[in-house]
Amino acid sequence: MKSITLDLTNIAHGGEAFGRYEGKIVFVPYALPGERVRARIVDEHKRWARAGLLDVLSPSEDRIEPACPYFGPEKCGGCQWQHIRYERQLTLKREIVVDQLRRLGHLADPPVLPTRPVGEPFGYRNHVQLAVGDDGQLGYRRAGSHEIVPVDRCLLLHPLLGELLDALQLGDEEDAPSEWGGWLRRVTLRAGVTTGQRLVVFEARGEEPPALEVTIPTSCALLARGGKVQPLIGPPYVEEVVADRVYRVSAGSFFQVNTPGADVLVDLVRRYLEPAPDDTLLDAYCGVGLFGLALLGDVGRLIGVEVSSLACDDFAWNARQESPERVVLYEGPVEDVLSVLDDRVDLAIVDPPRSGVGQRAIAELARLGPRRIVYVSCDPATLARDVAYLQAVGYRLQEVQPVDLFPQTFHIETVSLWVREV
Repeated sequence: MKSITLDLTNIAHGGEAFGRYEGKIVFVPYALPGERVRARIVDEHKRWARAGLLDVLSPSEDRIEPACPYFGPEKCGGCQWQHIRYERQLTLKREIVVDQLRRLGHLADPPVLPTRPVGEPFGYRNHVQLAVGDDGQLGYRRAGSHEIVPVDRCLLLHPLLGELLDALQLGDEEDAPSEWGGWLRRVTLRAGVTTGQRLVVFEARGEEPPALEVTIPTSCALLARGGKVQPLIGPPYVEEVVADRVYRVSAGSFFQVNTPGADVLVDLVRRYLEPAPDDTLLDAYCGVGLFGLALLGDVGRLIGVEVSSLACDDFAWNARQESPERVVLYEGPVEDVLSVLDDRVDLAIVDPPRSGVGQRAIAELARLGPRRIVYVSCDPATLARDVAYLQAVGYRLQEVQPVDLFPQTFHIETVSLWVREV
């Protein structure tokens, strides 16, 4: 493929800078708006192309030296933005949210606040999945590849997980292949940052694993093979404290990867909802109960809806001391549960996966008529798509708050307030 010189003008959802060359948009990872670069076209289509960065001819004033030796083109794919000054990362994330709401949501002037930072820009992840090579080395996938890049340490990991990674190194490049290499496919690490508890899941490829003697510093270790989970050490969960409430989080349940960020999200949800003591709160995609249970002291009744049976088990455990008259949980797809729900709903939280809420679930939610909806999103594109559906059923977007739960990456969390138009 040919190499080109390109002036980059904007940032795209997905974290790549882009510019135009011969009338075609060209996306370049590891670059910044305002830079002139030399790049090689690697993937070309009729209207757009993707190029690999070769040289930065005119660097942005926001370009910095990455802190991690594994960061960069043809290296680890876990981060995308370590070359960008952190303050600029925050402004770029707001620009991406605004752009998505304008182009996909057709909002002329989206009410998007400046991105809110959370804690430290490194050492924040409480959950990570590491691939395992045939030689037993732990690492991440190379960007756009199945190839594994071994890592000795990861600067994004909370120190509790960093210590686990150190203890789990299965050999180095000069050693003979580890006895764990070959049968071990993936290792999942999770920590309760506030409790100090740690969990490790060894995921086998399917072969019969050798006998395991787990001597790493963890409160829980599990072996997953063929859809079955075998406990090795301790209870199969960690506990985390958010908004002064203890949550049990099992190995397979979703929880926010940034614990201080979870506190910020709960505070935003509470402020946006303005709950009253006699309100009924619907928490759709409720997971282990992070938002709904945190707000239970502000409302009269909570209805949770969740499709994951593991998360439902955790929700039930986390709500075990609450009155059954005040907390009810439905297991199933949100759109199916809402279609048969006939309870009064005054307020609603939706925290969907990356795929968003979708037209059918939004229609059923609107039928229940909450006066306020708070939408917690991890993908600005699907949030923007859902704008049209929410507006069509009578809700107005009042405010969007981007929250930087994922520094050094292009991922963006937003909390938005939707108010029913009378």
